Amino acid sequence: MTKTLLIEIFTEELPPKSLSQLGAAFADEFFKRLRSHGLTSSETSPKFYATPRRLAVSIPNVLTKAADKPARVKVLPVNVALDAQGNPSAALSKKLASLGFPQLSVADLERAVDGKAESFFYSYTAPGIDLVTALQTALPEAVAALPIPKVMHYQTEAGVDVQFVRPAHGLIALYGNEVIPVNVLGLSADRITHGHRFQGAADITLDNADEYNSKLAKEGGVIADFSERLEEIRRQLQQHATKIGAHLRLEERESLLAEVTALVENPTVYLGEFESAFLEVPQECLILTMQQNQKYFPLFDQTGKLLNKFLIVSNMRLDDPKNIVEGNQRVIRPRLADARFFFEQDKKLPLADRIAQLAHVVYHNKLGSQLDRIGRLQRLASAIAEKLGVNPALADRAALLCKADLVTNMVGEFPELQGIMGRYYATHDGEDPQVAEAIEAHYRPRFAGDVLPSSGIATAVALADKLSTLTAIFGIGQAPTGDKDPFALRRAALGLLRILIEQRLTVDLHALINIAFEIQPSAIKEAPADLQAFIYERLRGFLREQGYTALEVESVLYNQPTKLDQLPAQLAAVRAFMELPEAQSLVAANKRVANILKKSEESGEAFAKADAKQLQEPAEHALYESLQTITPRAAELLANGDYTGYLKSFAGLKAPVDAFFDSVMVMVEDNALRSNRIALLNDLRHAMNRVADISKLAA
Repeated sequence: MTKTLLIEIFTEELPPKSLSQLGAAFADEFFKRLRSHGLTSSETSPKFYATPRRLAVSIPNVLTKAADKPARVKVLPVNVALDAQGNPSAALSKKLASLGFPQLSVADLERAVDGKAESFFYSYTAPGIDLVTALQTALPEAVAALPIPKVMHYQTEAGVDVQFVRPAHGLIALYGNEVIPVNVLGLSADRITHGHRFQGAADITLDNADEYNSKLAKEGGVIADFSERLEEIRRQLQQHATKIGAHLRLEERESLLAEVTALVENPTVYLGEFESAFLEVPQECLILTMQQNQKYFPLFDQTGKLLNKFLIVSNMRLDDPKNIVEGNQRVIRPRLADARFFFEQDKKLPLADRIAQLAHVVYHNKLGSQLDRIGRLQRLASAIAEKLGVNPALADRAALLCKADLVTNMVGEFPELQGIMGRYYATHDGEDPQVAEAIEAHYRPRFAGDVLPSSGIATAVALADKLSTLTAIFGIGQAPTGDKDPFALRRAALGLLRILIEQRLTVDLHALINIAFEIQPSAIKEAPADLQAFIYERLRGFLREQGYTALEVESVLYNQPTKLDQLPAQLAAVRAFMELPEAQSLVAANKRVANILKKSEESGEAFAKADAKQLQEPAEHALYESLQTITPRAAELLANGDYTGYLKSFAGLKAPVDAFFDSVMVMVEDNALRSNRIALLNDLRHAMNRVADISKLAA
């Protein structure tokens, strides 16, 4: 027989930023343990519920008792179970008793080879575990396995010491219409849940597990389903925005939406507004103030300009929300006033006059202050600007000012605005527009999918910022280890790669790294090889995320290309080459050639150009002549950037390469002949692998 099983833990307010994760983890951990006991099937899936004051899981089709199953247990080795006369030993009796089979005799046991010796085994039908027994084990284990970064220690009313994410005050364990007598967190299970704190029934008695969600909504004023509650908030937000012709840009606020969902049980959206005079403050400041401090949703016009209106997600559904709206408007006003005050005060001191203050901001105890860092950034940005063909003086100026907003009031309050506020203040100070734009854009890309710097000056400073950080931190021996990356070097490396590849910059990666190391303090250890390996490892992951296979990526990166702007074209060429009917044969031949050359190199043999006069076999001549014909055409295609045409041109080598390996012995005893044949293969490999190492495409 199967029924629905419902478990609910009723708590004090749970941490909103992790509520959804806690709810899903509780359901998964509990279900996993029930399934391991054989009480659920693979077709069954749990449903989790999570509100600010509860974690719950509902599982349909749970068995009352797991099915019996055959079992076979090893008892003891024969030489231990029997004494010298072949009679049962005391050890055997003791072991059988510990296994729960004291009534068994040697005749009941199976004697079988176990490794190099013989042992006694007992086969029997193990009774399936009942739900009550399984639940008392599974529930505490699931609770203990929750991803709680910091637990609370408290005592229950009965004086029991408990550890949990928040104090728990109620437990439901319903199997159909029956209460399962289980205990956890110092609580005993019953069938009573609790509604909305102010707008629902205080106590709600559940007749059966299947009515949990509907009864909480009807009598308790609670939407228990997290995803259902989130979508209801989304619907109401969109409805209010559409009503006044505004835009939400909700795709940028999914994390805020999830957090607000975790703060309410019966969400209702109301419209608030503030004085339009506050719109003189940069809208990024106002948006952060509304979102971070008050959890409001800002509204925008058709052009993306902030409106003096916002949406409030309340936990109270009222016919007349006047007090709620006015209360929230009163709360936001001083916050916006603070932002305006910070902005006006910051504008009184130009960015250039703040540079000296950076001497008192430590960058790293081995790398000096932010002012020291700025000097290095200037030199590196100017050098990169020259390579990019843009104005080094503007790059130098942007690098000088790019960290000055770190000592402003606004960035002190909202660190997320660094760079953004620098652009506003630089514009106010009358700096060149390219300099102002670079101050903001040099942090880009800040995250996956973020836009890249658009101008040459901004690109130069962005590259300098990332390269300076990478070389400095590698230089003091603090490369990322495991999951730890306190200086965000992985993000810096990916940003560097995205700029070089997506903007098709024809600069040499190794040259950039060497220049960056040169401008670091003399005490810094140069570690270009380690840093290059780190960057190429990030590059592998980046290209895999773009949809290329591991074999395709390895073939192109084998020789560690330094001009990364060509990688997309090279990868496209490799993919097109592999679609040719001749590809697999040429790949296999390339791999065979690579193995031969590797062995020859290990034996100390030098590679020269193949000598046509020493060719003997017809297949040697055919391969040599085909190579002489195809290579010049391929080289011309390569020089013109036609990587696909270059690789496809070697399809004509399939027949001569196959014939060569079918009829020519390479490793002959004649040294001169062997060396010439190896040289011919080396010529073949060199000609074919200038875009990618074709041998790496062998599965």
